[in-house]
Amino acid sequence: MQHILDSPAWHALNSGNKNLSLGDDKVKYFDREVSPFAAMCENTPANFRLLYDMLPDESTALFMTPAEIDIPGPWNIAAAVKAIQMVCENPPAADRSSPVVPLTYEDVPQMLELTKLTNPGPFSAKTIEFGYYRGVFDEDQLVAMAGQRLHAYNYAEVSAVCTHPDHSGKGYARRLLLFQANRIREASDIPYLHVRSNNDRAIKVYESQGFVKSRDMYFYVLKK
Repeated sequence: MQHILDSPAWHALNSGNKNLSLGDDKVKYFDREVSPFAAMCENTPANFRLLYDMLPDESTALFMTPAEIDIPGPWNIAAAVKAIQMVCENPPAADRSSPVVPLTYEDVPQMLELTKLTNPGPFSAKTIEFGYYRGVFDEDQLVAMAGQRLHAYNYAEVSAVCTHPDHSGKGYARRLLLFQANRIREASDIPYLHVRSNNDRAIKVYESQGFVKSRDMYFYVLKK
């Protein structure tokens, strides 16, 4: 039987992020300004074609799977990335000494600027609609942030963990990571995340905070 985290995007589009879901009972996806993730109930050529026909011209779709697969035409593969999925059942206590700040639509320009600089993963003008984004400011400048993305039943993904290079080494990423992990656990959900398999530094940080490898994941950037 397939585990929820074998296809977190599909399950998120059918549960915790259903309010942001587009598509039908075979293929679902997010508005491009929210997220490029798309998923399907079964990874068949017919469903890949259905997704292709559903999306507007010039679209990009981000598709993930726990095993490498052949992507059928007419899709073009712009990139393929191997990642590690990590889960945390018991995160350490969050540092409450310096509270993190809720981020709103007013902060989106700075959020876009920070994610463009640090490249933690896709982030667009409406990605904030996933909710729970928190940040750290240096005066009026957003210097670190993290949020939640794919909410697949009782699994909630920590995402967009990033710090401005001029402020690295100050513990901001760890503070935000633990804030999110503890918030998720307090909601009776289980935090998880994805990290590039060659990002040894980040993997060690996540392991030190209680995250353990769940499975390999392959991300395909598909271009129409």
